[in-house]
Amino acid sequence: MEWFWYFLFYSFLGFLLEVGYAWWTGGDLDRKCLLLLPLCPVYGLGACAVLLLPGAVLRSPVLLVIVGGLTATAVEYAVSVFYQRAFSVSFWDYRGQLGNLNGRVCLPFTLAWGLLLLPMVYWVHPAAVRLFAVIPPPASWAALAAFTADGIVSSVILRRTGDRTRLRWYRTAERPQ
Repeated sequence: MEWFWYFLFYSFLGFLLEVGYAWWTGGDLDRKCLLLLPLCPVYGLGACAVLLLPGAVLRSPVLLVIVGGLTATAVEYAVSVFYQRAFSVSFWDYRGQLGNLNGRVCLPFTLAWGLLLLPMVYWVHPAAVRLFAVIPPPASWAALAAFTADGIVSSVILRRTGDRTRLRWYRTAERPQ
């Protein structure tokens, strides 16, 4: 169950990163991918994919930035294709960004993912390993049930409407002038 916690944890950190980035750049503050839980699963999947890379890659900062950044970008592309094909929605669009590929990924964010992996792999993840190793099984099963229920409800909403704004159950905050 530790990998499930890693997925949830990095999905939550991704949600925080998305909201912070949107606030900082003046973008859309509504950056969720599930109905209730504040998670962006693409980040959890990307982080887990990177953590599964060979130890030689994870131990080398240069290889981590390059191979890890490309791995995270490949996951981002695949998840974008999945969202489009399964739900007819797009949660991001990089058209107009340098080196974009079908608007699904772009060069600046590939570099950003690679650089963000350095603190994730070397500082954040070692602490996460210790934290999630002591979570009791009933808490893990409850979290899995909540995530699964939210994922099912969110999927049904997206399949029926094809509108990601239908996942918004809250008012978006007004941006200060």
